[in-house]
Amino acid sequence: MRRRTPAPPSPLPQRHGVDPVRVRLPGTGSWATVREHLVERLSGAGPGVVEGMFDAGLIVGADGRPVPPDAAFVPGMFVWFHRELPPETPVPFAIEVVYRDEHIVVADKPHFLATTPRGSHVTETALARLRRELDLPTLSAAHRLDRLTAGLVLFTVRPEERGAYQTLFRDRRVHKAYEAVAPYDPSLALPATVRSRIVKERGELTAREVPGEPNAVSRIELVEHRADGRARYRLLPATGQTHQLRVHMNALGVPLLGDPLYPEVAAPVPAGDFRRPLQLLARELEFTDPVTGAEHRFRSARTLAAWSSYADWAAG
Repeated sequence: MRRRTPAPPSPLPQRHGVDPVRVRLPGTGSWATVREHLVERLSGAGPGVVEGMFDAGLIVGADGRPVPPDAAFVPGMFVWFHRELPPETPVPFAIEVVYRDEHIVVADKPHFLATTPRGSHVTETALARLRRELDLPTLSAAHRLDRLTAGLVLFTVRPEERGAYQTLFRDRRVHKAYEAVAPYDPSLALPATVRSRIVKERGELTAREVPGEPNAVSRIELVEHRADGRARYRLLPATGQTHQLRVHMNALGVPLLGDPLYPEVAAPVPAGDFRRPLQLLARELEFTDPVTGAEHRFRSARTLAAWSSYADWAAG
């Protein structure tokens, strides 16, 4: 089996903390020119957009020079360009850097800020912001938190070390503890370990539990509760399925406060509406550093507003 030729380094710098798009041309095809292929491949960009990028010299080859509009199609060739990004609504909350050394950055992410560029959230993401604020263009995320979840995220500084840190999460050698605010149910026997099979289909907003071998395991502990029916929980996921903690809490009959998806999908809120954040926080992160051997223990300093000041949170 032939190995794929590794991509050469990008000839374009990042823009606003975002990497350029890299495209590798197929190994076979009937296109006469690079332009002909990209017009077909990137048809979703809209009529005339790709042609305009060629005319403006915005699509470059490995040498950093603009690819001529009539350049012949070369199987396996790499090209780069920057997407024209629509304006994004700034998320008006700071990212706190909890720890930084030559290998990693641990950040305390606010609610509403995506971890990495995806969909309509590109420059307003924790990764892009930290690259800009810390002047670390090689920074990468070792794992991700949902956009609506706040708390601790691990980033790596050196590309060649990223895999070692990602393996920690893959092999479940990271202790993660979350905090949540949800209704109190006195009939719910806690602590409890929830095991189920969770699937999330591409394009679907919500995940769901289905029959089958469990792939999601969460320990749910009650920390304290109040007379008004609210409770604070400690959540310990042993696995990392999408929306796992939200799905498991909902299945127990105590959905998280501020959850727009569980138990029912709420109407979309307008951009810039940062009221009533999801009451879920990645509170603790512990692991043995695979590069230095250091024992790391980090704790988020954030608070969940529905517990500390429910009236303010509810009023938005």
